[in-house]
Amino acid sequence: MRTEFLLLAQYGATAIIPLDIVCRDYFAPLTPPTLLRKISGGEIKLPLVRMEASQKGAKGVHVEDLAKYIDERRAAAVKECDQLCA
Repeated sequence: MRTEFLLLAQYGATAIIPLDIVCRDYFAPLTPPTLLRKISGGEIKLPLVRMEASQKGAKGVHVEDLAKYIDERRAAAVKECDQLCA
């Protein structure tokens, strides 16, 4: 099953998942401000959607981008495991 479909089921078919929820579910023990800093600094390659131009506006992650990030992390883990077990 595709990761994107699983995320859509998990978040009730929501296209944009609020940053604090993404942080809680996938980046614990980071806090939302730390996650925002790491995304803004390029340490975590995850596109951030700002609902308005204001810095105080709502921020979130599109479900397709989160699915791609999860799949890329999984592929890296599988590659590492294959190298260790070979």
